[in-house]
Amino acid sequence: MADVTRIFDFPYYQLETYNLDKALTSKYNGEWHSISTQEYINQANAISRGLLRLGVQPNDKIAVISSTNRTEWNVLDIGVLQTGAQNVPIYPTIAAEDYEYILNHSEAIYCFVSDAEVLDKLNTIKGNTKLKGIYTFNDIKGENSWKDVLKLGEDPSNQNEVDARKEVVKPHDLATLIYTSGTTGKPKGVMLSHNNLVSNVLDSLSRVPLDIGKSKALSFLPVCHVFERMILYLYQYCGIEIYFAESIETISDNLKDVKPNIMTAVPRLYEKMYDKIIAKGTELKGIKKVLFFWAVNLGLKYEPYGKNGWWYEFQLKIANKLIFNKWRDALGGNINTLVSGSAALQQRLIRVFSAAKMEILEGYGLTETSPVISVNCPHNAGIKIGTVGRIIDNVEVKIANDGEILVKGPNVMLGYFKDSEKTKEVMTGDYFHTGDIGEVDNDNFLKITDRKKEMFKTSGGKYVAPSLLENQFKQSRFIEQIMIIGEGEKMPAALIQLNFEFVEEWARRHDITFQSNNDIITNPQLLERIQEEIDDANKNFGKWEQIKKFEITQDIWSIDSGHLTPTMKMRRKVIKAKYADLIEKIYRS
Repeated sequence: MADVTRIFDFPYYQLETYNLDKALTSKYNGEWHSISTQEYINQANAISRGLLRLGVQPNDKIAVISSTNRTEWNVLDIGVLQTGAQNVPIYPTIAAEDYEYILNHSEAIYCFVSDAEVLDKLNTIKGNTKLKGIYTFNDIKGENSWKDVLKLGEDPSNQNEVDARKEVVKPHDLATLIYTSGTTGKPKGVMLSHNNLVSNVLDSLSRVPLDIGKSKALSFLPVCHVFERMILYLYQYCGIEIYFAESIETISDNLKDVKPNIMTAVPRLYEKMYDKIIAKGTELKGIKKVLFFWAVNLGLKYEPYGKNGWWYEFQLKIANKLIFNKWRDALGGNINTLVSGSAALQQRLIRVFSAAKMEILEGYGLTETSPVISVNCPHNAGIKIGTVGRIIDNVEVKIANDGEILVKGPNVMLGYFKDSEKTKEVMTGDYFHTGDIGEVDNDNFLKITDRKKEMFKTSGGKYVAPSLLENQFKQSRFIEQIMIIGEGEKMPAALIQLNFEFVEEWARRHDITFQSNNDIITNPQLLERIQEEIDDANKNFGKWEQIKKFEITQDIWSIDSGHLTPTMKMRRKVIKAKYADLIEKIYRS
């Protein structure tokens, strides 16, 4: 077969190279159901034929809103792209008015949705869009099913038309519009070509730490996120069986069922996994508890490639036999690689999980860069804790005079859809302005130091990098979310959302009873304990950066309430507006 140059070439390459019996696997009614590589292609072609019979033309936009990753998403993706149309994935958790904006801005003519909940939200605004039809993945009485499109494409007599459409699709043609969740303003439609995503797959290939053609992956991170989407293409290219997790609630059971070798997620999931493990450790008694925390403390000192010496490595072997093997068993027993992207990852998580033989490989990228710019990997001394890895092949990074990371390469987007002005704002020639501050060392490892747009200056003229502080403070088990504030003020301060689950556990151990969230956030013993956590973390920072005051919010910061983007990043302006009274209390009382 010719080289893979377009996204829909991936399944055909997999067929020729690996021909998997279980290419894509989802769970339906309690049972895992797989399709082979050949069935994957057959279904994608049926979708293409069905779409042609629905009148879909090249450059039409087909939206997809799915609350879970699933086989149907991937089949539809290939089926759409083969017709020369474009796939527009939409985050299921955003507001209905954002659905409306994206559907209208992209001019989507059909929309495929996963379930009744998404459909109900879509139905509130569909009359304000140009949608000709809506199809569902789940069977919903009285609704059009995606199976109707498959059935429409059963007759292969127009396959030659599908093949003709595929033939004219070029590598640099638009493949997808991905609307950034955005921490401010309306989402922007990032235009990615076939070549943007294909090149990112091929240029990341040398970093894959798996047994090619013989491994399993659990897909959990939403596929509307470009990181997971690109990873799924990479898995397909490498002949890796893909299993789709049902939900965050079932992920533990899914891991035990599937026994995967690799999983990708955002840092928040790894933080929660770690917190649950530690919580179980605190419940142990006697020698078991002593051994547990001896192993954890050993893990916190982990350095790759045996840098701590033979005695440390000897102790680590014992810790793995006695303690860490149970952690691996809880994640299915075979997992050896966890990949993290989307936000900064705490170093303690990298150290502890890597010590437990489940290496967390931190990478870096943006939707606009398809997304991978750099990633750690075990090959060629490719792991350096505290960095986001070596820059991948064929991608060039330049550090601007103000420290901003600029990126050039085949992965850089075509631009923002219908917005040449915003495109010009982020491009200097062929270089994309990431908005992140960083540095590249002599061994080509990239280190992120902060978000350019999030840095602020106090009234004393000192710069503060909030994400560095926030990552440090979030290591406290008391703190679920924290946002550093203080632009133009005399000092930085913090708004904190507690980890209410852990706080209640702590309260039981100290014979403290709470009647309400207000009781929690005003309890003097708890406030004193939080202050100890703040004081301890402050030791890592200069005097001008240290947090002198904080306020605790009663409610939980969530996507639905607007505090967080669908990728769990804080909407700083929204949070400031919601808690203006607390900010006033900090600085004016």
